[in-house]
Amino acid sequence: QVPLVESGGGLVQAGGSLRLSCAASGRTFRNYAMVWFRQAPGKELEYVATISWSGGQTNYADSVKGRFTISRDNAKKTVFLQMNSLKLEDPAVYYCAADGVFTRYENEYNYWGQGTQVTVSS
Repeated sequence: QVPLVESGGGLVQAGGSLRLSCAASGRTFRNYAMVWFRQAPGKELEYVATISWSGGQTNYADSVKGRFTISRDNAKKTVFLQMNSLKLEDPAVYYCAADGVFTRYENEYNYWGQGTQVTVSS
């Protein structure tokens, strides 16, 4: 088991920034790829970004590329999502997930957090 707890969500104006955190517990955190997904009301779960266990590989959805940055601190067992230039289409519940495979496919991730809400105002 890899318990995950997201934080950092909130309300921000369009064009602003937020930094999400996902804190893990357990000794095997550094072995896992980490990913961020998001889900807006009435929409399907959407892939956002993923990072390999070492942090050496990252991948982003086209919709966030150049605006969002995923990073991790294995010593602190935390993964981050720096979100800049937030748009009106970015609001959603953001979830982090973990597993052993570096992939963008939700079915490959077995460990999930509870989510954190991001709201963007005009």
